[in-house]
Amino acid sequence: MIKSTVKYLYDVCTGGFGRKSLKMFIQRYPKVEPFIRNMQVRLFDWYLVKPRIVQFRESPTPKTLFVDVSFFVLEDHKTGIQRVTRSILMELLKNPPPGFTVQAVYVDRHVGFKPATVTQDSASDLSVTRNSDANPIHVAPGDVFFGLDFACVTTLKEQAFLTKLKQAGVKVYFVIYDLLPIQFPQHFPPSHKGFHERWLRTLVKFDGVLCISKTIADDYRNWLKDSRISTASDFDIAYFHLGADLNNSAPTKGMPADAPNTLAKLATRPSFLMVGTLEPRKGYRHIVDAFSRLWLGGSDVNLVIVGKVGWNIDVLVRTLKSHQELGKRLIWLQGVSDEYLECIYAGSTALIAASEGEGFGLPIIEAAQHGLPVILRDIPVFREVAGEAGFYFPGNSSEDTAECLKAWLQLYQAGTHPKSSSLSYQSWEQSVQQIRTALALPQ
Repeated sequence: MIKSTVKYLYDVCTGGFGRKSLKMFIQRYPKVEPFIRNMQVRLFDWYLVKPRIVQFRESPTPKTLFVDVSFFVLEDHKTGIQRVTRSILMELLKNPPPGFTVQAVYVDRHVGFKPATVTQDSASDLSVTRNSDANPIHVAPGDVFFGLDFACVTTLKEQAFLTKLKQAGVKVYFVIYDLLPIQFPQHFPPSHKGFHERWLRTLVKFDGVLCISKTIADDYRNWLKDSRISTASDFDIAYFHLGADLNNSAPTKGMPADAPNTLAKLATRPSFLMVGTLEPRKGYRHIVDAFSRLWLGGSDVNLVIVGKVGWNIDVLVRTLKSHQELGKRLIWLQGVSDEYLECIYAGSTALIAASEGEGFGLPIIEAAQHGLPVILRDIPVFREVAGEAGFYFPGNSSEDTAECLKAWLQLYQAGTHPKSSSLSYQSWEQSVQQIRTALALPQ
């Protein structure tokens, strides 16, 4: 009776309409977020003990590469991690490792891991949805389970089953995109740090992790050491770099009616572009303040922001909406298609990436593909990605940053600014080759 009640409450909190309602309630009343998350954690711990049975298939060949896309199945935002998940899955499906079949899987809270329904209408479009079949995955020794998606909660919930997979001879690996909730807890909802730490601790029970940059791999090693978390001698911490061929990432299409006017504005003066969801760690407020100083000082430049509203960003949103330059030299675009974004890149003068922390920084690569110079906050991962091709600012204050931007403009006018043409990047095919090497899969 108690367990069935807990199961019902857990399902209400984590599935379908109940999940969406809680999300909307927290957004409207953020002060209740810690209480709601604590309740979910307690229910989660109760429900965590549900046992799963490993089911074996009759023939061990061909082997199977199970690719976990649990969050992607629920919500495909077509940006960020979801774009990475889609792009890598498409490459793996197109070119499976020799001797392997590739199967996209996700967690059904009643069945456990089960095959997803994958449909592909074209070479650059992919749809991954839930499967009405109630059967879980069937495995064999020599298979590989690859936690590609960032599915922190479902991984924790299914860790007992994943441990059984490892014991059954299945190699189990996960991708780590960043350690940001731990490094910058002030920029995330209160529950995120605890869940992220718990997830990172759990990963050491398996065969290894693949980080999306050397910086993140180093951060994870240091965090394990500082947290005094021991790992098996064969636990592998590897890294790979993301690909950046947008045309092979299922790009979205569509141009708004006012696109020609907006693009014309970009051509009237130097236009600096920022791309990404509005979050405190992204440094948008810092850059808006710096540009406000530039405008007051007589600099005739555009600041173009392409990003939807994220969390804990209400002050910035109010600042943007009330800014006297909004719609003039301050351009804020939300819900932009990849087709439109390509035009914005092509019409801009330079990209600014001001994040305090990042897993990789894919817009830097996309900017380089369009020949845009890149102006970057001086953090290790941006140095790793851009190297000498970037112009770096310390980000100590908006006043200092405004002076750095003026210095960059002088270099740009003289043609002596750092050029992104020297920045090296790779395709998603090359990215997947790195993954296959890290997972010791046949090439």
